Amino acid sequence: MSRTDILSGIKQAEKDADALISEAEAARKTAIAEARRNSVKKIQDAEAQCRSAFESAITAAKVKLDSERAELLKDGTTAAASIEQRSTVKMQEVKDFLNKEFERTLNVTS
Repeated sequence: MSRTDILSGIKQAEKDADALISEAEAARKTAIAEARRNSVKKIQDAEAQCRSAFESAITAAKVKLDSERAELLKDGTTAAASIEQRSTVKMQEVKDFLNKEFERTLNVTS
């Protein structure tokens, strides 16, 4: 093999090596870009799932609180009605007592 053939072979090997390096660089860039897209997608999916779970928990809590609120309002209404009934009876007793005392005072002075 002559010296020019050897040099041509070396040059060809360098060209092939440069081509392989270029292909490897392109493949690396593509892989990095794909990995970034995948990571962004995973982050967005996780955020959406977290947001969904949060909204679901909030909705469940609101339902529970609405139920408790309705129960408390029912209890409060019942207690208020009971108090009103007792106060009506007591008010009548007070009126009767005051009338008797007033009449007694009038009877004593006459």
